[in-house]
Amino acid sequence: MEITQIYVNLPIKDVQKTREFWTKLGFSINEQFSDEKAICVIMKENHIYAMFLKEEFFKTFTDRPVAKGETTQTLLAIGVNSREEVEHMVKTATENGGSTYSEPQDHGWMYQRAFSDLNGHQWEVMFADMSKLPTE
Repeated sequence: MEITQIYVNLPIKDVQKTREFWTKLGFSINEQFSDEKAICVIMKENHIYAMFLKEEFFKTFTDRPVAKGETTQTLLAIGVNSREEVEHMVKTATENGGSTYSEPQDHGWMYQRAFSDLNGHQWEVMFADMSKLPTE
């Protein structure tokens, strides 16, 4: 089996503020799947999408309560092409209402930083140079 696409669905409070946050980070929006109840952020064209759904709309897809933000149910890890892109993304996120929640991690072959978005979702942003991956 091969997965061709992934849609990560996350609850949010404000669609417009979420749209502004992610476009300031440099991401495009798939308007076909965006409206006043949801926004579809293109993480990787034709493959990875983050669906940010207004809480009331999100609740129509599940019979479980929506987390209130004090708990962590998932960490979303994304890879980028350089340490500079890691730094830029986290800096832009924090300048636009996000916050950091851990110290940078530098493992030599992998560099990682983390931020929480406007809705408290936690994003781990990393760059890995696999040619420097330790063999032992």
